[in-house]
Amino acid sequence: MAAISQLQRIAGPRHAGAPRPGRRAAAVSVAAAAGKTPSRRLEGASEELRAAAAQSLDWAPARRRVRGAFVPVLPTLDHCLFKMAPKGIQMEENFETNSKGVEIFWKSWLPREGTATKAALFFCHGYGDTCTFFFEGVAKRIAAAGYAVYAMDYPGFGLSYGLHGYIASFDGMVDHVIEQYARIRGRNDVRGLPHFLLGQSMGGAVALKVHLKQPKEWDGVLLVAPMCKISEDVTPPVPVLKALSILSCFLPEAKLFPQKDIGDLGFRDPVKRKLCEYNAISYNDQMRLRTAVELLKATKDIESQLEKVCSPLLILHGAADMVTDPHVSEFLYEKASTKDKTLKLYEGGYHAILEGEPDDRISTAINDIISWLDSHC
Repeated sequence: MAAISQLQRIAGPRHAGAPRPGRRAAAVSVAAAAGKTPSRRLEGASEELRAAAAQSLDWAPARRRVRGAFVPVLPTLDHCLFKMAPKGIQMEENFETNSKGVEIFWKSWLPREGTATKAALFFCHGYGDTCTFFFEGVAKRIAAAGYAVYAMDYPGFGLSYGLHGYIASFDGMVDHVIEQYARIRGRNDVRGLPHFLLGQSMGGAVALKVHLKQPKEWDGVLLVAPMCKISEDVTPPVPVLKALSILSCFLPEAKLFPQKDIGDLGFRDPVKRKLCEYNAISYNDQMRLRTAVELLKATKDIESQLEKVCSPLLILHGAADMVTDPHVSEFLYEKASTKDKTLKLYEGGYHAILEGEPDDRISTAINDIISWLDSHC
């Protein structure tokens, strides 16, 4: 979710497993405060939860332990996605090692027993996020409407293996998504269904890249506040971009860019904003150098291929989003070659329209997703 705002900071002057030993780990410790997790306010949390959240989350085993400590607390949080989640949804969590030897976490939410499944929806989460917090409530509502919902954590995020917050290659990350979702789509209970992609923020870029690599394998693409183009006035000049790329070869994992807290920009409802702290395994530290370079490269690549977007397309965006520019969604809508495309802008809406708006706006956005899916099945 925070990717665009952090990348804007890169261009500032123009705009006004267990830890692996060796040279790479040493470089990170020199370049950054290694292993120290930024403090979370966690209002109302016990000392045990605070202590759990304060430990280093660089590696998946620690993130999995912390997530386990927070799971019992989530149903008690004062948020409509937790309090009003439909009952009877069939859920399953899995860890699966892919062809590259990376252990991937994925989860499914299926309609209530006895309810016919209309289609399968595959979710791509945003930067720093995971599929096991706010999206749980979104997935349950969509599943209650008759859809099988699948989501995974990218390598280095959430419960999947990898250094926390590190994207060595955006295309490589997309390939992980393609492989994992191909495995799920090949299952007997999924194979014959229509298949749709849902991407939020940076996950919108992931979903677009998946579609561009597999233009005929998806029945539609749904994007929420997508990161698919960076404005020219906040893109680093070419010499700066080249310098960053070179430096990332020597200190790829280093946390060199200041972390700007964009929570207040992303969430219109301040009460819901505070609950973000309970997503204890989200990555909220400074952006790693290679990650920043890869995000810049990915958006440049996507921008050059927008005319190739040929799948039925739904774009949802808050008109007052200060994290990803809603004008970029308008640009995508205009450039996409598909004739079946819909753009919905929510007046006054911030970035997190599925999590951070008033309850009625959240319900409207989720219902818009369900209605569009209903019309395409």
